[in-house]
Amino acid sequence: MNKESYYLDACVYLNIWWKEIGKDKNKLFWEMSRNFLENVSCSNNKEVIYSGFVLKELWFKIKNKELFKQKTSLFNKEKYFRFVKATKEDYAFARELESNSCYDISFMDCLHIAVCKRFNFTLVTRDKKLIKVAKKIIRVGMPEDFI
Repeated sequence: MNKESYYLDACVYLNIWWKEIGKDKNKLFWEMSRNFLENVSCSNNKEVIYSGFVLKELWFKIKNKELFKQKTSLFNKEKYFRFVKATKEDYAFARELESNSCYDISFMDCLHIAVCKRFNFTLVTRDKKLIKVAKKIIRVGMPEDFI
């Protein structure tokens, strides 16, 4: 049985950890992201994918060794998380995508798309620019789109 695989952008974890809300104060980003993650954790046919790029983005935001270890420990503790590595082909695709998108999104975001494309993962993010570029290539949406 194939699993539904969701590759979460760093912003989704940060929504939860920092209890982020939307600009209109009625959108509880953290709650919607948490509900999505709980939905995955309760399913036998769903998994969350992460990569070194996600870890790197989280480190850039957290910048505290102990807090980073504490927050990212769930990746090793929970059975529904799986780590994947990028290939040279992913890097090449990401460079081409970065150029073709006129550098509208970061190289790191292009790498997320490349990995998702190769494995046929669904990308979950709140980054509207990333969604705009990614939707032409892969399945992508916000956490609440997949609950």
